[in-house]
Amino acid sequence: MTGLSLNELQALAETSLAIKNQAQLDDLLARMEENQLLPDDTAIIDRLLAQVDQLNILKTRARYTLNRLEATSRVA
Repeated sequence: MTGLSLNELQALAETSLAIKNQAQLDDLLARMEENQLLPDDTAIIDRLLAQVDQLNILKTRARYTLNRLEATSRVA
């Protein structure tokens, strides 16, 4: 994550799924609990959860980079 500014790293660390996608995921998960999913819904859930996983990886990398930069600035 080198090459990003502190503001960019902070923004990335605080990123979340788009509101529209989060609402769709919440709806599908609620329907799944009620056993009311349509055949194509499982593929949509899988796609949205994959996006969440990728976002979590990026957020973790951004937080890690921020922590390393903070530790380096304390030493310097």
